[in-house]
Amino acid sequence: MNGAVVRPRLAPRAAARGFTLIEVLLAMVLLVAGLTLAFATLSAATKTAARGESLAQRSERERAVVGFLRKRIAATRPIPFAFDQSTAVPQRFVGEPDRLRFVADLPDYLGQGGPYLHDFAIESDGDQARMVLSLSMVLAGETIKDPQPRPPELLVDGLKSARFRYRSIDPQRGELGEWQERWTTPEQLPLFVEATFVDRDGRRWPPLIVSLPLATASGGFVPEL
Repeated sequence: MNGAVVRPRLAPRAAARGFTLIEVLLAMVLLVAGLTLAFATLSAATKTAARGESLAQRSERERAVVGFLRKRIAATRPIPFAFDQSTAVPQRFVGEPDRLRFVADLPDYLGQGGPYLHDFAIESDGDQARMVLSLSMVLAGETIKDPQPRPPELLVDGLKSARFRYRSIDPQRGELGEWQERWTTPEQLPLFVEATFVDRDGRRWPPLIVSLPLATASGGFVPEL
């Protein structure tokens, strides 16, 4: 070997170098930023989905309440459910801003069928309101008291306000009159009933206006609109 000394080959210095603290910190910052962005995106998507579901539930509730009210009010019959004790005037339709009473045939799936007094009441509790329905059988112009009455059925709650109004022919002008807060001729049926609702957050429902087809049977007539 001619006395030559063989020295071991050293690995390049760059290949043996590890990550510096700055590089590790930078990687952690990028990882945290990515996770934060992903969480924010997921949170926004979750809120959007929850908001959409809430709107869908609200719309479904509105359709159910409005549809039920429309069918029940349109089915009003000119049948008395009581008589005024002082004047003997039959009570066929009693309408107030927060209460509505009339007789309509009850479908079998809601009871025993036949004519029932429908008593819609708007109850307020502080800054909240709700609508309930009580049903009582009517026989020979009188409301039959149930010995075991059922509690009123809750139709809708979470309201800020609700109101009924009524409209018919102005007898002096012979044409369609203005909307009334109270129905003053209980022996007759109005031509139209309006129900308005405002949610607790201030959002107004589309107004519900129902025509009573049997209003002519109680002494009125339907004008051409």
